[in-house]
Amino acid sequence: MTDLERLPRFDGLALDRIVTPSTPEEFAQAVDDILTFAQIGFDTESKPTFTVGELSSGPHLIQFATPTKAYLFQIGIPGCVEAAKRVLETDQVLKVGFGLASDRSRLRTRLGIELRHSVDLGSALRYHGKKGQVGLRGAVAAVLGAGISKSRSVSTSNWANKNLAEAQQRYAANDAYAALMVFLALDAQSRALLLDRVI
Repeated sequence: MTDLERLPRFDGLALDRIVTPSTPEEFAQAVDDILTFAQIGFDTESKPTFTVGELSSGPHLIQFATPTKAYLFQIGIPGCVEAAKRVLETDQVLKVGFGLASDRSRLRTRLGIELRHSVDLGSALRYHGKKGQVGLRGAVAAVLGAGISKSRSVSTSNWANKNLAEAQQRYAANDAYAALMVFLALDAQSRALLLDRVI
């Protein structure tokens, strides 16, 4: 058993706290709720590619998390891109996540969305003199003292599915939620330093 496996399990959001808007009105309602927070967790998921040279057509899912809920925005549903753009391009809300460089690139090239006012915790956090990116699992362990499971079968599942399985919903929601919980658990000095790295 590894050190990570000995940690108490990270308590993610329950399924009834995960919202998947399906109409323009529901997207508008979700955005109104998200914009009431100063910081939110953020991530995207893309259908994996398995063929050499095959280009990803993602992102297929955009996740936002507040301290109490997660919202899964499915690309292709009417109203989704416009709603996501309102959240991602505002300077009013800080978006926190891990490995945001690829998210930023795909959002820009595929959807014409510019990710603004965000901080990549993976490149900003450093532990015990380690160099390079810090992953979500390592950050959850170091900051929250908890272990988060990252199922490979779920992470490489089809994120373009219109009906996401419960395991997919939990995985996607808690990637964004865990990032937010890590940020909120940092001391004031650490958070202030991160705010100097906002893009």
